[in-house]
Amino acid sequence: MGGTNIFKVLADGQRREILMMLKDGRLNAGEISEKLQITPAALSYHLKLLKGVDLISEYKEKNFIYYEINTTVFDELIIWVNQFGGKK
Repeated sequence: MGGTNIFKVLADGQRREILMMLKDGRLNAGEISEKLQITPAALSYHLKLLKGVDLISEYKEKNFIYYEINTTVFDELIIWVNQFGGKK
């Protein structure tokens, strides 16, 4: 898991919105920016932070960069959180 920074990244509402959009499939920056109605610069900042803790990955296809969720990190996070509950 990406350490404590992952929680700081997830604390922002717009970044959580980006993740919710990406759970349905890959999107490019233009599609995300249009849906969120934020500037490309603001989106770039959010994407940089999400990539920095490996919550999303990017890949190029022709002239576009697409973003998608890195499910492995979420699986690790769920396992980590589950260790704190459920046992009595």
